[in-house]
Amino acid sequence: MPQSPIELKGSSFTLSVLHLHHTDPAIVRKALAEKVSQAPAFLRNAPVVVNVSALTRDVNWRQMQQAIVGSGLHIVGVSGCKDEQLKRTISRSGLPLLTEGKEKKPAGDAQPETPVVIPAPAAAEPSVDRTRVISTPVRSGQQIYAKNCDLIVTNSVSAGAELIADGNIHIYGMMRGRALAGAGGDKGSQIFCTNLSAELVSIGGVYWIMDQIPNEFFGKASRLCLKDGELTIQTLN
Repeated sequence: MPQSPIELKGSSFTLSVLHLHHTDPAIVRKALAEKVSQAPAFLRNAPVVVNVSALTRDVNWRQMQQAIVGSGLHIVGVSGCKDEQLKRTISRSGLPLLTEGKEKKPAGDAQPETPVVIPAPAAAEPSVDRTRVISTPVRSGQQIYAKNCDLIVTNSVSAGAELIADGNIHIYGMMRGRALAGAGGDKGSQIFCTNLSAELVSIGGVYWIMDQIPNEFFGKASRLCLKDGELTIQTLN
């Protein structure tokens, strides 16, 4: 019997979820441009799911869709839509309506874990010697960005949280969120982590999702860097 030319398999992918909190496409596009400029190597041409739970039928969806696409992002689906008229408008635009599943809360973590990847930034802490140091837990929904410097986190990082640095990233605690080093394109940046259980790691735009992290390094002290343009990992001694 000849082999079928196609095969359907279940799989999982880590996607950024863009939560919209404003109905003005111009304001959204400006905010997205600023966000993409923070981490161009990772966000430019990135696939995203757009959450519209805060929007009403009054939004001009066609213009909003153009604003998001015009910022360099690719919409793969829309979630959180509660209004039937808006649902029909989105469907006519050719985008699928998705249902977001609830993420299982890790044992011992008191905060709910929500897969929000483009959230409001955490409160800024002072930079010293071109290194930004965060000593408090980084909770789900927070984003820390170390512009033009390294980032050191001396506490835990929850799932749904995001660390971005133009330089290196050091995490001295449980790392369940996302770590994007070399966000400005520096291929020589590295990630150092004492307990690597990340949703995603990226250096200079080259990334692994959780399933790609080798099992022997998952939950261990690890160091990641680029070698010949590919991510490599080794034990952190």
